[in-house]
Amino acid sequence: MVDGSVVAIVAAGVVAPVLAARVERRVRVPSVVLELVLGIVVGPVVLGWATETEFVGELADLGLAVLMFLAGYEIDFARVRGAPLRLAGTGWGISLALGLAVGLILESWDVNAVVIGLCLTTTALGTILPILHDNGTLPTPFGARAMAIGALGECGPIVAVALLLGGDQPGRTLALLVLFAVITVASAVLAVRRHRHPRLQQLIGRTLSTSGQLAIRLAMLLIVFMVWVAGSFGLDVLLGAFAAGLIERLAVDTGPDWVHEQVTSKLEAIGYGFLVPFFFVVSGVRLDLGALADDPWSLLLVPLFLALFLLVRGGPTLVLYRRDQPPAPRRALALLASTGLPLIVVITTIGTEEHDLPAATAAALVCAGMLSVLLLPLLAFRVLGDGPARG
Repeated sequence: MVDGSVVAIVAAGVVAPVLAARVERRVRVPSVVLELVLGIVVGPVVLGWATETEFVGELADLGLAVLMFLAGYEIDFARVRGAPLRLAGTGWGISLALGLAVGLILESWDVNAVVIGLCLTTTALGTILPILHDNGTLPTPFGARAMAIGALGECGPIVAVALLLGGDQPGRTLALLVLFAVITVASAVLAVRRHRHPRLQQLIGRTLSTSGQLAIRLAMLLIVFMVWVAGSFGLDVLLGAFAAGLIERLAVDTGPDWVHEQVTSKLEAIGYGFLVPFFFVVSGVRLDLGALADDPWSLLLVPLFLALFLLVRGGPTLVLYRRDQPPAPRRALALLASTGLPLIVVITTIGTEEHDLPAATAAALVCAGMLSVLLLPLLAFRVLGDGPARG
């Protein structure tokens, strides 16, 4: 299972933060951006050191699930409730309407309106959260708003995919979504109540410094359980991983602070130390630049889709937050809201396999998503600067 491709991909993940540190004095480049670029470099397009084998693909899918878990885990309900969540929900609803309208306009160009529309409504929460974390903006009011925007931009499209692309029985899908929500709430209640069992809490605390690691094993069980439930219901497994992150966050918030800190540190080590960078490097390896080179029209679609990300996700943010944020933070939020990649990969894969989305169009969407992750966070933090929103 471990061949040269795996070694090259893991090595790229090691090189990425080293390069980020080297160029930090000139320009602040997030490690995740370099992981994508290095994936292209070691992949078939440039050096050819890495290809996507079955094992590489499965490990990358696991990395994506852990990325979604960490995205859910990072959401602090106490900080996003109220105005941040209300504005983010309104903004995503407007984006959904705009995205589907744009999809209908582009449908005459042999594309699937729903697939295009849903791709335009995504926000790469799992991508921007590490950037916010590394830049020290996550604990700020600006970070709370970015977190809320990203949460709706991840969760909303996942639910919409299940309803709009999940088959020809939307009523059945809706019923399964409701049942999944009930299971999620029940699991959250059980997780929160575990602090009422002193012996269990003592065992969790005692094993955090031993090979037992009960808290981490419970978190891993929660991930695979929620992913299994979502998959069994015919829903996207990323919805299960995201829900698992939300539940785990609620669980650790009810325990002692030192347990919260250690559990968070260990979960981030597992995710950001190996599985998440593996997914991003493989995303670069997967990028089929050849499909774009063979179709000049698709090349023109890349900047078009990037502009549409800004219109569909950034536009509502600029309008809705005009009374909530000063001009610079508002523009930065609009840029961050317009980033998208992980769910674009998922939605375009569904589109090409089940809904007649041309491969070249799918590649153009993924390329635009990559550019959004590469460029827009850098522009956002340049616009934001060191103003009060970061403090």
